[in-house]
Amino acid sequence: MLNIINKSALLVGAAAMLSTLALPVVAEEFPDRPVNMVVGFGTGGSADRMTRTMSSFVAEELGVPVQVTNRPGAGTQVSANYILNMPDDGYTLYASTFAPYLTNTILSGGADYSVDDFSYLNFQWFDLDLIAANKDSGFEDLPTLLEAIRDNPGEVRGSVVQGSAGHLMVRLLLDEAGIPQDNLNLVTYNSGGEARSAVAGQQVDFVSISAQGSEGIREFLTPLAIVNDERIDQWDAPPINEALADMDLEVPVLQGSMRGFAVTSEFERQHPERFEILADAIQNALARKEVQDQLESQDIGGVWVGPERANELMRENYETFEKYAHLLN
Repeated sequence: MLNIINKSALLVGAAAMLSTLALPVVAEEFPDRPVNMVVGFGTGGSADRMTRTMSSFVAEELGVPVQVTNRPGAGTQVSANYILNMPDDGYTLYASTFAPYLTNTILSGGADYSVDDFSYLNFQWFDLDLIAANKDSGFEDLPTLLEAIRDNPGEVRGSVVQGSAGHLMVRLLLDEAGIPQDNLNLVTYNSGGEARSAVAGQQVDFVSISAQGSEGIREFLTPLAIVNDERIDQWDAPPINEALADMDLEVPVLQGSMRGFAVTSEFERQHPERFEILADAIQNALARKEVQDQLESQDIGGVWVGPERANELMRENYETFEKYAHLLN
């Protein structure tokens, strides 16, 4: 009798196990609640406009609402720390102008994180820098400007945004040309609007700043160089190293602003499938004609480079700024 009972118990246990194994596996639903995009700047700026424009389309791709929250402060350090302190679950995305701001918070802002603590989903909006003189300054090309700085210490004035790629480019030009940095009276501003107003109003002789956004003061400018490897349609200016050819000089072509979306690298490590869902949502949104039309109507960039290239670009940007950071001190 004992053997029969034991055999029956075994049969019941096996049946229960088979029944459990036969149950269908329910796939994880992600996302199943609203996603928050955190912008590293205040409302109305370039990163904010990009994020708010993209949010509704990304929401359609994900099938859940996408909220936008602004957390400005300390050159994006406030927002970066906020993102890193949130759960690594994919429900909080970071939207910012990562270059040069994230880089600068690390190199000169005392941040205790690194660029590798973030994983970049995509950079969709790139700016090229323009070096332009006030049209009444008398400077018609870049060599003439540099020679004036060399020959007339303290007399030539320029404007830049503090810590920007345009700022570093001016310092690099002087360094490569062997011109003492103190020869230039360089005025640093906290916003592009202030730096542009300074050159348009003849408070300074030239500006080094994002080309996009400078159209509004075009009538006051003589473009001297575009920081790029080739000419662009928007500005009649030679590429930076072509402009320097007569001086037998060459400088690194610094990438200007890079705006896009990121998450924590820990999130990508823990949830690679969720990371892919978020990246696909952004890519699919950017592939839609209506999205491109809306971005173009607002002069907002809309390219897809993807996570691999975005992460490469961020590391390259950091390494370049790290190499020449001493020039900004």
